[in-house]
Amino acid sequence: MKFGFYLPNHGPAARPEPLAAIARKGDELGFYCMVAGDHILVPETIDSPYPYTVSGEFPGGDGGEYFEQLTLLSYLAGVTSRMRLVPSVMIVPHRPPLLTAKILATLDVLSQGRLTLGVGVGWMEEEFQALGAPPFAERGGVTNEYLRAFKELWTSDNPTFQGKYCQFANLKFLPKPVQEPHPPIWVGGQSRLAIRRAAELGNGWHPVGGIPASPLEPEDLAQDLAFMHRCAERVQRDPSELDVAMKTPLYDVASSAGGPHRRFSGEPGQILQDVQTYEDIGVTHLIFDIRGSDLDHALERLEWFATEIMAHA
Repeated sequence: MKFGFYLPNHGPAARPEPLAAIARKGDELGFYCMVAGDHILVPETIDSPYPYTVSGEFPGGDGGEYFEQLTLLSYLAGVTSRMRLVPSVMIVPHRPPLLTAKILATLDVLSQGRLTLGVGVGWMEEEFQALGAPPFAERGGVTNEYLRAFKELWTSDNPTFQGKYCQFANLKFLPKPVQEPHPPIWVGGQSRLAIRRAAELGNGWHPVGGIPASPLEPEDLAQDLAFMHRCAERVQRDPSELDVAMKTPLYDVASSAGGPHRRFSGEPGQILQDVQTYEDIGVTHLIFDIRGSDLDHALERLEWFATEIMAHA
């Protein structure tokens, strides 16, 4: 099992010095990756239902403060040397495809091949409208097409693409990414379409679990992975080569007090048992939300996790 952590995207730790300190500490402790979320802006009024709360309300809209995701990861690439950099997830239709492919290739080169691209189709229609992105209702098709365009630009000496949403020809695209044939792509989303996208266009599936709106209990995950494997086999891909990188909170000990055990809560031994349960099903990476309320708290939680969980997993 490989482990990663969320980067703070608001609050006192979402500043250059604390972010650099958190990234350096994760690098020093041997975490596999750090992930950064993606909101370019937050509209004043949001009617779109958020898929990861039971109420459908978006919990991150109050302040409206977000760093641009790819810029943030480029900054942290310069203060780390080992950890992988994961946009998680990058909303593919939000950015023009050729420009995005160039930014991602540049990030991979400057980080010496440490980019893993987490991608999603997005959920907030109001943000699509504000950005002038392609139609929200067509975001799945746009994402599929842009991913194919990225691969063409990253791998072909004479990239050419003719699609509904993206067309190009007669151009040079350099530098190519360091990683060959291209940086790994983890596809987020819980729907059958997202899982099929992971099997057909990605190098892994990147779901969210362990929360009330998306518990993703082991038996449910096993069914999803069986479906992904069938999809991969239909396009003659080896299912064993696909990562399963799950994001989840890390709960305090009190989270299960007086009730049923909540996944990834309790004493270290209980958390380790949950890690083993998911690994046995086929999860290859677990990315925990261990953000603290301030820099000291965040660093303490990273240290605790590395000592009590990673060292024994």
